[in-house]
Amino acid sequence: MMNLRNCVQLVGNIGKNPIIRELNNGGKMARFSLATNEYYVKNGERVKETQWHNVVAWGKTAEIIEQYVQSGAELMLSGKLKSRSYSDDAGNMRYITEVVASEIIFRTPKK
Repeated sequence: MMNLRNCVQLVGNIGKNPIIRELNNGGKMARFSLATNEYYVKNGERVKETQWHNVVAWGKTAEIIEQYVQSGAELMLSGKLKSRSYSDDAGNMRYITEVVASEIIFRTPKK
């Protein structure tokens, strides 16, 4: 059985065009936001709730994202959650949880 201890699957739309960085070792890293929508009924009316997810991809996955992914594209992705902390420019400690994407499937048809 596959390891399901830290497995994330999302279907959503890209917010802004991905940010691509070239690493010292020649590899690439892609960072983008993915919006997922959930719908429910409240007081007889359909309500849409949007969640934004921070996504990062490395290596070949990042290269594919650089070539084919633009703002608004619909993607299905799988990966894992990773939490980390860092100090911002003012010296404040910040905490972030990201989805580290390992596989992506394009759901928006090519134009």
